Amino acid sequence: MLVLISAFGLLAVPADALPLGLALFGLIVVGAVVDCWAGFSGRLASLALTFAVARVTAICVTQEWSGGQPNQWALNALTATAITMQWDWPPRVSLPVTAGMFAVNLAVVGVGEGSAIGLRLLVECVMARLAFVLLRQSSRRVDSLRARRAALTRAGAVAVARHRQERELLALLHDTASATFLMVATHGRDTDPGQVAEYARHDLMVLTGTTGGQTSQDSPVDLNVALRSVVDRSPLTVDVLWRDGTVVPASVALALVRAVREALTNVERHANVRDATLSIHVEGNRVVVTVDDVGVGFCPGEVPHSRRGIRGSVIERLTAAGGSALVTSRLGAGTSVRLVWPGD
Repeated sequence: MLVLISAFGLLAVPADALPLGLALFGLIVVGAVVDCWAGFSGRLASLALTFAVARVTAICVTQEWSGGQPNQWALNALTATAITMQWDWPPRVSLPVTAGMFAVNLAVVGVGEGSAIGLRLLVECVMARLAFVLLRQSSRRVDSLRARRAALTRAGAVAVARHRQERELLALLHDTASATFLMVATHGRDTDPGQVAEYARHDLMVLTGTTGGQTSQDSPVDLNVALRSVVDRSPLTVDVLWRDGTVVPASVALALVRAVREALTNVERHANVRDATLSIHVEGNRVVVTVDDVGVGFCPGEVPHSRRGIRGSVIERLTAAGGSALVTSRLGAGTSVRLVWPGD
């Protein structure tokens, strides 16, 4: 800005004083370069301050003030430098330097004319300092609000992730250890120790993540292949109805695999039958997986809320993966578990 002001001021310099005007303009350009370097690099601040004082002093001393009117080049250079100094330096530096530049100007133009310039300079410097303080406070407040919002967002994401992990852990515990304990408690001495040992080994493999099927990436997965491993490990005779090439994200496949495994486990332990039907079909963009049996059935509305088999291991698990689950059953009419992933 000061370079532009000086360029217009140079146009008003008489021809006989043009060499002096060019020298002053050169001093302003060099000072502007030093200012830019100090602003970008954070160094040479003292040198920039020295140039600022030197160029204002040189212009005020060398330019003619006459006719009761101030020299506009000198006045504009003085006020522009004094205003920007309130932004660049603290009051302990800007106040004495501004006062010194005004004293030089006062010595050149005289007390009468200098008093009006001094009043204008005082008002402009106060307003510039006040605007700078308000802007800095507003910026700090905005930064604080942004930091607080980012912290709340991170805390919310961590809480959601932790809640999902807790629900998945509860579902896994129900699928494995608690289900085995329930079977032992229900059958008592009639329980086959070998079967219990086999269940315990399987539970340990699932809880320690050594059964495979887990992935840290949501890459495409062939759902048929993933469910085939569940069918092969099940002691039931599972009639499989599906078509090849049903691809879903890995996280969805993992939720479907665990829900199907829980459904087949329920058939094995509660339905009093040794066979089930597993089907996969696509309805538009939706992938639908069903597990059906013709066992003794039950009344879903009478299941206690504390039992997490259907609610935690099937319904909540599919909901967390972006899908839905519906379990329908009647006493003596078997059970159907319908798992749906919308595909979008």
